[in-house]
Parts: sequence; structure tokens; C-alpha cells
Amino acid sequence: MSYTVGSLFAGIGGICYGFKQAGCEILWANEIDKAASETYNHNFPEHNLISDDIHNLRKPKELDKVDIINSGFPCQAFSNAGLKKGFNDPRGNLFFETARFIKAIRPKAFLLENVPTLKSHDKGHTFEVIKDVITNQLGYSFKYFILNSKDYGNTPQTRSRIYIVGFRSESKWEKKHKWKICTKNFKEPSKIPLTKKIEDVLIKGNKEDKFYYDDKHPYYDELKEKMTSYNTFYHWRRVYLREIKSNLCPTLTANMGTGGHNVPLIKDLKGFRKLLPEECIKFQGFPDEFEFPEGVVNGQRYKQAGNSVVVPVIKRIAEEMVRVLDIKYL
Repeated sequence: MSYTVGSLFAGIGGICYGFKQAGCEILWANEIDKAASETYNHNFPEHNLISDDIHNLRKPKELDKVDIINSGFPCQAFSNAGLKKGFNDPRGNLFFETARFIKAIRPKAFLLENVPTLKSHDKGHTFEVIKDVITNQLGYSFKYFILNSKDYGNTPQTRSRIYIVGFRSESKWEKKHKWKICTKNFKEPSKIPLTKKIEDVLIKGNKEDKFYYDDKHPYYDELKEKMTSYNTFYHWRRVYLREIKSNLCPTLTANMGTGGHNVPLIKDLKGFRKLLPEECIKFQGFPDEFEFPEGVVNGQRYKQAGNSVVVPVIKRIAEEMVRVLDIKYL
């Protein structure tokens, strides 16, 4: 059975790709960022993307009814990289906008994605509020798990995220519905072997000079001293450089293109360079047909890649959601 999907905080479509690859149909999506919307539309011209602030979408019921809602609501309010203000940050309150859409549309299921520190934020209080809203106010079940892309997506990037899955009318006994059949049968993805290597993802051939650090750069002497291997990643972290000895790409972030912070670096025969934005996309597991539209500057490309998700992980979760929904609705 093919299920329909609505996507909140869709970004450039990473979660949409995962559900599409699982056989679902994306009916609509929402994204506030204009540059990300341009990239989304370039790759999904057939989708109904609403490029607007979610607060302005006051009538969710006017959208096409969907079977599944997904939401990668902003994580900066809960992440280690941010100030971890949670619900005291306007970005943290966007969870309640997601809840508003679930309440209005009443999909069969939902998927939420965020950073792992969401669970421990404010000594667990934030997570308990989210769980209470989902189970007691919305009437959905609540299953969560933390997956690292290197273990669950066959992608050589260290990227842990928390995923929350829920199914309608399965938080408690309701006579009109079967008893928690989706929740009971849902199995979180198991670990799979990591067969892809860094060199399988890096783009071959000459790269433009602008991606390299030359001897005029203030960090050049330190890079030359410490970047001695061709077979690993290095990570520039605000004021120091560290070698990633796991043969994995470090977690990609939205601020990779804004200067010297959180920049994954590699050494090749030409010198010391940053990843290309297109390589960042490949480390996120996007399909080969994905492309950035002309006119989107590199700073935005890095931001869009770092804000996205690892597509193969989403696909595995979506496939399991489809499997258990079939048990209940076929």
C-alpha cells in the first residue's frame, strides 16, 4: 500500500527522499528558508512546497490529508553546538507547531527527528513534555531510538540523531481500533555493516582552488604541521585542529561554510582542503540525482547539507513504518 506524506521543516528534502524511496507519496511540504526552498523545488518540482513560516499556516485542515507527517523541527535549541535553551528558544517551541498539525490532520503515524540531547535537555523535562503532548493530548503512541548513521545507514559519517515514531489511537485502549498493533510490531532498525569508505564518497578529479587553504591563510602553518595523513579526516574546532582516527567523516554542521568552525578537512595531493558541498551531500546519503540549483552560493550549500539528514537511515525507518501500517490498514 502506498501511503501519503506531509513534511514539516522539510529543508532540502532529506526526509522526503527517505519516504519516497520507501514507496510513499509526498503530497506537500513546508520550509521557511528561501534558499533551501529553491533547492527543494529544484529536486522535487512535482511536490507542493509551501515556502513560508509555519506560524502563518493557520489552517492545516485545508492541506491534503496525509497518512504520515514527518517533522525535522529545528534542533539548535537542544544541541550541544547551540545554547541549549530548549523551549525558552523560539526554535524549540516549533515542536508545538508540529503538534498543531498532527492534531488538525490526524495522520495514521508520524516521525520526528532531532539531536540526541533532546532527551536529556533540562534534566529530561523537555522530553517528558513532548511525550505528554503526543500520548495524552494527541493520543498517539511514543517510541524513540537514537541511531548513528555509521551503524545504521552504511554512511561513513558519525551522526547520531534521535527519532520518535508514533501511531494514531495507540497510546491507550480505544474500542474502535486494534490494540497498539503498529506500536507492538514496530522494530527499530538493527545495525548493519559499514561497507562504504571515505574514498567511496569523495569526488574524484581536480577541485577549484577556492576549496584549498593556501600559505596566506592564518591556519596554514598549523595545517601543514598536523595534517600528515592522506587517509583520514581532520576537524577544525574553533581554536584547534584534531585528527579523526576512526576513518569517518565528523558530524556535518550548518556552519561549515561560515568560517573556521566545525570544518571537516582532508589532505590530498594538491594540498589541504574543505569538503565540497556536493561531497557533504554524498556523506548524507543523498541519491546521485540530487543537485544544487545554479545561483545557490556555497555558504548556503554547506548550510543546507549540514542541516539535513542521512537519507538511508530515514528510508529504513520509513520502510518499517510502512510495514506495520500495512498490518493494521490492509
